[in-house]
Amino acid sequence: MEITVEMVKSLRDVTGAGMMECKKALQESNGDIEGAKKILRARGAQVAEKRAGREAKQGVVESYIHAGGRIGAMVEVNCETDFVARTDEFKQLARDMAMQIAAMNPLVVNREEVPKEIVEKELKDYREQAHAEGKNDEVAEKIASGHLEKYYQEIVLTEQAFIKDPQRMIKDLVMDMTAKTGENVSIRRFQRFELGVDGIK
Repeated sequence: MEITVEMVKSLRDVTGAGMMECKKALQESNGDIEGAKKILRARGAQVAEKRAGREAKQGVVESYIHAGGRIGAMVEVNCETDFVARTDEFKQLARDMAMQIAAMNPLVVNREEVPKEIVEKELKDYREQAHAEGKNDEVAEKIASGHLEKYYQEIVLTEQAFIKDPQRMIKDLVMDMTAKTGENVSIRRFQRFELGVDGIK
C-alpha cells in the first residue's frame, strides 16, 4: 500500500512522533493507522525502558487551579536536561498532569507506591464477595485480580485514562515524551488540595 504524505502527517498529528518514524510505522502496518500507533507505542516503551535508569533531576513544577479556586494540584515532572524542561511540549505535559490530578484525584504516581496492606485488603474483599456469590477459589481469584486492576486504574496516576483522550493512559503520554526527547521523563510527585477538606486529598 502506498504511504502518502497526508497519512504520515495525520499519524504525526495524533502521536507527535517524527515524520520518518511515522512513515516507517505506517509501512510496517501496511497503512493501518491504529496498527502504526501500536508500533510507535511499542518503540516508545523500549526507549523508555532503556532510559529508565538515567538520572532525571531537571524538569518543572506545574500547578492547576479548578472550579473557581476550590480544587488545586501541583505536580513535579522530571527530565534529564534543562533544555527539554523548557520546551513547550514538556511544559504542556506538566500542565496536563496537573489538570489530570485535579480532575481525577489519584492517590499515588505508580502502583508500586500503593501500600501492600491496602492491596491485600482489596483482594481479600473481592475474593469474599466472589465466594459469597458462589464462585469457586479459582474463579474468585480471577475476579479479585480483575477488580484490583480496575482499582489501580482509579487511584494510580500513571494508569488512569487521560481526561483529554480516554483511549490513552497517562503512562503512554510519559512514554511518548521519553521517546520524543530521548530522555528519561517521569512524574516524581504530586499533591492535590480541595477547599474545606482536611489535609491533602
